[in-house]
Amino acid sequence: MAQIHAIEPMGMVHGPEQAQVHKSPPGNSINRGVLFICGGWKFLTPEDPSFLPSLQLQEHPQRLKLLRRYKLSSKTPTLRTSRASLPQIERAPQSLEDGGQSTVDELKEINLGTIEEPYPTFISASLSSEEEGKYRSLLTEYKNIFAWSYKEMPELDPKLIPQIEVEVNKLIEAGFIREVKYPTWIANIVPVRKKNGQLRVCVDFRDLNNACPKDDFPLPTTEIMVDATTGHEALSFMDGSSGYNQIRMALSDEEITAFRTPKGIYCYKVMPFGLKNAGATYQRAMQKVFDDMLHKYVECYADDLVVKSKRRQDHLKDLKVVFDRLRKYQLRMNPLKCAFGVTSGKFLGFIVRHRGIEIDQSKIDAIQKMPRPKSLHDLRSLQGRLAYIQRFISNLAGRCQPFQKLMRKGEKFLWDEACQNAFDSIKKYLLNPPVLGAPVPSEPLILYIAAQERSLGALLAQEREKGKERALYYLSRTLVGAEVNYSPIEKMCLALFFAIGKLRHYMQAFTVHLVAKADPIKYVLSRPIISGRLAKWTIILQQYDIVYISQKAIKGQALADVLADHPIPSDWKLCEDLPDDEVFFTEMVEPWTMYFDGAVRRSCAGADIVLISPEKHMFPYSFALAELCSNNVAEYQALIIGLQMALEIGVSFIEIYGDSKLIINQLSLQYDVKHEDLKQYFTYARQLMERFDSVMLEHVPRTENKRADALANLATALMMPDNVALNIPLCQQWIMPPLLP
Repeated sequence: MAQIHAIEPMGMVHGPEQAQVHKSPPGNSINRGVLFICGGWKFLTPEDPSFLPSLQLQEHPQRLKLLRRYKLSSKTPTLRTSRASLPQIERAPQSLEDGGQSTVDELKEINLGTIEEPYPTFISASLSSEEEGKYRSLLTEYKNIFAWSYKEMPELDPKLIPQIEVEVNKLIEAGFIREVKYPTWIANIVPVRKKNGQLRVCVDFRDLNNACPKDDFPLPTTEIMVDATTGHEALSFMDGSSGYNQIRMALSDEEITAFRTPKGIYCYKVMPFGLKNAGATYQRAMQKVFDDMLHKYVECYADDLVVKSKRRQDHLKDLKVVFDRLRKYQLRMNPLKCAFGVTSGKFLGFIVRHRGIEIDQSKIDAIQKMPRPKSLHDLRSLQGRLAYIQRFISNLAGRCQPFQKLMRKGEKFLWDEACQNAFDSIKKYLLNPPVLGAPVPSEPLILYIAAQERSLGALLAQEREKGKERALYYLSRTLVGAEVNYSPIEKMCLALFFAIGKLRHYMQAFTVHLVAKADPIKYVLSRPIISGRLAKWTIILQQYDIVYISQKAIKGQALADVLADHPIPSDWKLCEDLPDDEVFFTEMVEPWTMYFDGAVRRSCAGADIVLISPEKHMFPYSFALAELCSNNVAEYQALIIGLQMALEIGVSFIEIYGDSKLIINQLSLQYDVKHEDLKQYFTYARQLMERFDSVMLEHVPRTENKRADALANLATALMMPDNVALNIPLCQQWIMPPLLP
């Protein structure tokens, strides 16, 4: 019986710190080999001794403690390793991070140290000799704000512990973790291969994250930060050196980050990656550090830092101020991922430069080199890549419309000519993608909206010169469900509120000139019948300063491009049905209130109505219907009786409440009327509603409103305040003939 340091696959520790592995009983089907246990995974290697040198174990004698020659049952789950996989880890270059800063400018490596002890970083290759000397001098002066290795980070003294696993040993040496003997929480490690071939040790904190409350500290809006970085002559990009690890964990919280390794159980002394609130905690710290600098000459999103200067000659001065702040708080940057004095670079996934925002060329190349999708998985991969750059693509939803049929559940994947044409048109568009601008303060924004049969589109722009607009943001989406059946003017309204929802952070700070073929604002605010959807839109509109401008008054290229990308069917009639009468005065009139309910029982059907005047006088009525009918027909008949009675007493403004969601949504045109026996009632009810000056319809669930629930039991069950005297007459029950033949 051999003792090894074993880890159970389900994350449970059994018995003492060392688990026991027994040989299989004779007669079992077995595989002979060497078991290598790392991070909870079992690796079975050939028993051939010639394989061991390929693992380079002779260079690490301590690792031999993990290896035991034994018999393994064929039923035990194993994972075989290739001979090249583990040596590849050893041969990987030793660097602090994966790679350098991505910029459009060509970079030049400079050494801030000596030949024997080099300290490399990067500056723009386009700098003059004089500028290069100034940057070199400044960077050398502030050399201590960078960390070329974990050992150079402050208050993180290395510890000499025998090597068993390279990446875990790095954390121990840096002082990021410590050993813990009696943990109350424990997690497994997850080895992840980096781009350069090295392994990064991550920890699966899912159970701990589920138990932690969410830190709701707001992260910055990425679009605003990217916009704020454009229009500057000089930029410097910096990246925090293991940024999260520069924040200490509270001593009382260290042990709940415990995780198991092949050599023992450890916990973090610094904030690790993978915790739910790590991002919010780091962002809060950075905003406190750079509080008075943010949005002036610093933009900071997590550990990505950009120093920006409107004038190139001011950049060294701005850098010095930022370096002083980093030195004050002992923050360390990774010099191998820094670029100083450049004119452009990648920030939050986009290329920012003086003239505007561009798509990262690598993302374009990835789409251009894609073959046509051969499966639903390939199509979803394409749409995911397009979604990341959708801000740059006009009418993306319309261009991708042929793909929608392939996304339906149970649909056979058949790539036809329409799909190929759509795929080719997207690739052609990306050959010359637009360069987007950032909004300029004090100038109004221009919002173009367009609606097609199955998609919506919008463009946010701003006029820079007379007749020349600069595109800022493209939007589009596909119509779903009942939205496809909306009238053209309702689809135009939907396009407006879709744009408002996505671009709220822009539109709240600017006056917006709305350009469209018809005026959706006038349609929403002037309807005599206000449904739930229109009422919601009306409330939203009050938050913004939006002015409608006729499409004919705009002749810029941006509008021409939007119209070309959003062709409107010739048979669409965008009539708003609004008279152009002049308004001399307005008067606020209190509406009447009506509750209605139709009920069908075993032997009869009934209709109950309660009318309430603006002075809170109540008029309850109950009717027995002459013929049995469906419950929906009874609801319609109750509503129609109530409308007729309201018209007879001269009511002009009325609010109607009912517990039938189907009837309310059909009358407010949110649902189509598909049943033939309801169509004649729907038509008659709409005719009656048009005779009022204003009608509001609202669905009231029985469980949430006692008045609606009381309809079936007449008005005597309505709850009224104790101090209100109420006289409810006992009405005669009338027999109503069928309302419609």
